[in-house]
Amino acid sequence: MLTDELTYLKGVGPRRAEFLRKQGIINCRDLLYHFPRRYLDRTTTKYVRDLGRDDYEATIIGTLVSLKEVTTKRHRRRLEGSLQDEWGGTLKLVWFSNYTWVLQVYKVGERLAVWGRLNFSRYGVSLPHPEMDRVDATAALSTGRIIALYPGGRGYTRFGLSSRTFRRILYNLIKTRGTQMPPEILPQELVAKHDLLNWRTALRAMHFPRSQQELSAARHRLKFEELFLLQMLLLNARRNRSRQVSTRLAPKNAHLDRFLASLPFSLTNGQWQALQDIQADASSGFQMNRLLQGDVGSGKTVVAVAALLLAVGAGMQGAIMAPTEVLAEQHHRTVLNQVDPMQVRVRFLVGGQRKRERERILADIAMGQADIVIGTHAIFQEKVRFRNLAMAVIDEQHRFGVEQRAMLQEKGTNPHILLMTATPIPRSLALTVYGDLDLSLIRELPAGRKPIRTHLLSEKRRPEMMDRVRREVKQGRQAYVIYPQVEESEKTDLKDAETGFGLLSKAFADYEVDLVHGKMASLEKEMAMERFKAGETDILVATTVIEVGIDAPNATMIVIEHAERFGLSQLHQLRGRVGRGAHASQCILMADYRQTPEAKERLRTLTQTTDGFEISDRDLQIRGSGDFFGTRQHGLPALKVADVANDVKLLEDARAAAEDLFEADPNLEHKAHRLLLWYFETFVGSRVGHLFRVG
Repeated sequence: MLTDELTYLKGVGPRRAEFLRKQGIINCRDLLYHFPRRYLDRTTTKYVRDLGRDDYEATIIGTLVSLKEVTTKRHRRRLEGSLQDEWGGTLKLVWFSNYTWVLQVYKVGERLAVWGRLNFSRYGVSLPHPEMDRVDATAALSTGRIIALYPGGRGYTRFGLSSRTFRRILYNLIKTRGTQMPPEILPQELVAKHDLLNWRTALRAMHFPRSQQELSAARHRLKFEELFLLQMLLLNARRNRSRQVSTRLAPKNAHLDRFLASLPFSLTNGQWQALQDIQADASSGFQMNRLLQGDVGSGKTVVAVAALLLAVGAGMQGAIMAPTEVLAEQHHRTVLNQVDPMQVRVRFLVGGQRKRERERILADIAMGQADIVIGTHAIFQEKVRFRNLAMAVIDEQHRFGVEQRAMLQEKGTNPHILLMTATPIPRSLALTVYGDLDLSLIRELPAGRKPIRTHLLSEKRRPEMMDRVRREVKQGRQAYVIYPQVEESEKTDLKDAETGFGLLSKAFADYEVDLVHGKMASLEKEMAMERFKAGETDILVATTVIEVGIDAPNATMIVIEHAERFGLSQLHQLRGRVGRGAHASQCILMADYRQTPEAKERLRTLTQTTDGFEISDRDLQIRGSGDFFGTRQHGLPALKVADVANDVKLLEDARAAAEDLFEADPNLEHKAHRLLLWYFETFVGSRVGHLFRVG
């Protein structure tokens, strides 16, 4: 029953089935797991007459009595509507922009449920940009007190897939085929131990809850199930990877010893521990799959070079891949300087290189005349063939998908993989997004690093910002000024780098001001970076192209325009461009006064701490998990009900349960686990298992 296609299900048909397939809803099981986005509880709805200023949010049911575009006195257009409840109370609905779809989807006379944040003014109460859904005039509300409202949009509306339609389809599915479903897919001992609601009951309650208590129990059960199956996937992938035979690299060699002895500083405890983890993995005879986490400036690159030298010292090849040419070039210069005295042959491979130069580099790689290859996505293209790749390092790995990493891995015979990120990851996400990998942490910064002072300024304090920049450059220091976009756009009122460059060039006519952004040619960008690093430029105007990959110790100030438009992790990365030398540094966040509450909280967080791990925890709390750290890019199934930001305890319980299960029955051969194995292979492993070498 669960694997049955939807075409012949009552209420679906071929056209709707094809549309649902494109949304990832392929069979009856997928339909049962197409959960409501929210619920309409009649006990919590209000009449307009009862709304008061204490009602921050509310749900109102009524008839749409008007809907029209209006022009304000300032010649701005907006959409206004009126919703009338059964007592005659009228609620004003307002859309200030992007409202064309409302006119296409909803019509006057329809009965709607609307909800959102209320706005009270001297003109009355209104609901700006409400969420809306059609409701039945009688039937839907009389069948139960809690009504499911499903995800929708223009596509769903075009095929008549309203919440009402979904309820009818699902009601028919559960009524006619529910008894064909297994009563439970999880082992009974697991259900009993964690006091979970029965599987069939939980699925029915998610769509047709009889009470808030039953709905809560159903959500708890399905959250646990979702996290448990995810942990099964990750643990199984981790187990399978640990069995992959790989080149056994000696933990020490002359190249590595010479490199460590040449460093003008001592490794931190975190760097030493990370290197020891890598040495143990690489010498085990099985493939390493390790993620190295370290805050901005913690010294991950030194550890990466040491890892590459494990391969070079064994007569094998190493590679390091970066997401941008700027970062790849930075790595190239760094590695070249550090290993050149040892006659290690380093090659640089990026897109856009001249054909003759590229062919020469490809030939060196194929013949083993390149010991270390540094580059961008160009490295895993089909024409790139390594002679004996043994160690592959992927920097800022969250910018690469699983498929891309797999392509690099295919360049050798199970080469050891070291992933690096300067974005610290909360434990809850480490157990999900990277639960199939071994983790190493570098928490401390190298000795001598000074903390960066961060200031939040509004537009009216711009003269103060300019004075601070002037004081820095007057003392012989350098500054970055970052903009969110390259050039002026009619679609936004954001400041842009090209206009900013012109203004700053005039304001600082006595100093050298330069510009760099992503639309420039690679050589232009490289030259601008080099001039800044060499101290020839006092102020570098840029976009986020300099987020990673530029190291200028004399830069002591960074100004970030429209800071409210950036995420916390990105702001932290940008801030990490300064504070790399002996002088005290500062970061100025220029922010729009019309910030959202979330943006204000993000910016306040940045002024309070420079600890990347604390910042990542707060960022997760503010934003929720969602697609945080690119879980879809990672190839993992999206979480439908669980939220790792708020369900940490449940996640840890699910992880422990999955570990216990694999320890007791590694291949799920016991009779009590056969149904779970079938369900896992059919609905989880079959869809993403190829990305994790499952099975």
